[in-house]
Amino acid sequence: MIELEGLTKRYGEKVAVNNLTFTVRPGIVTGFLGPNGAGKSTTMRMMLGLDRPTAGDVRIDGKHYDRLKDPLKYIGALLDAKAVHGGRSAFNHLLCLAQSNGIPRQRVHEVLDTVGLSSVAGKKAKGFSLGMGQRLGIAGALLGDPRILMFDEPVNGLDPEGIHWIRTLMKTLAAQGRTVFVSSHLMSEMALTADHLVVIGQGRLLADTSMADFIAHNSRTYVRIRSPQRERLLDVLRGAGITVVESGGATLEVDGTGAERIGELAARHQLVLHELSPQQASLEEAFMQLTAESVEYHAHSDAPAPSQQWGDGQQWGDGWKKG
Repeated sequence: MIELEGLTKRYGEKVAVNNLTFTVRPGIVTGFLGPNGAGKSTTMRMMLGLDRPTAGDVRIDGKHYDRLKDPLKYIGALLDAKAVHGGRSAFNHLLCLAQSNGIPRQRVHEVLDTVGLSSVAGKKAKGFSLGMGQRLGIAGALLGDPRILMFDEPVNGLDPEGIHWIRTLMKTLAAQGRTVFVSSHLMSEMALTADHLVVIGQGRLLADTSMADFIAHNSRTYVRIRSPQRERLLDVLRGAGITVVESGGATLEVDGTGAERIGELAARHQLVLHELSPQQASLEEAFMQLTAESVEYHAHSDAPAPSQQWGDGQQWGDGWKKG
């Protein structure tokens, strides 16, 4: 379990993390979301004792990280896959970590096999692709067989098979009763992986809730209906006290009433339906809705495109210019 209480980090006048209080519990995958600059990386670094909080407290299974004996046996983390000595082989990188934490040599072979790197165990890390580096970082996190695991962008650089593998791995670890805390910008992947969400913006806690409740409370849920008997259907629905939004064409939208009741009403009045489908926003849409006021870096679609350079020194911009 990871417990944060009033965690705060300031850099001069800048407040990177502002009074965060939440608990990451075992047995589920907890997703950690926030816009760029929200304070996610700073928060994770403070969890691991890499940054010292300005105020507040964070505990790993009831202890401060710097009080843990053989910390890899308590918590394994992947924060930066590039944080590897490039001149060491994958095996020797992991062996150094193992020896510093009293972990048997055999465990290095086991985690290399788990992440699929056994065949390149003797190769230097500097020759690894981004995806291979991610797998090596995950191997390091698993090395101590810890009860708590923390991953920052774990699918970065992985191919589809690798993404499916890490998703399954995280779910399996959580099912074993471990605490799994994962940060990612890939909303579609987070929606498939996380059971619970912690969302921050500008260093403040915005949400600490289940995936289902997060989407339900931060998005619109409605039923979409299409019928060739649109006007009759409108009369029937309104006669039943159901509010209907006309969205153009033959399509209608209904909030606050289930598809089952609408279908029963249509059947009772012998109305033909071409579509009767519940609609719910994606995690991405719900996230954008919640964090709209917390985004620090905005791109603008109406920004001017860069001018195009031509080989003879001419430039196409506001007009032709001869070099």
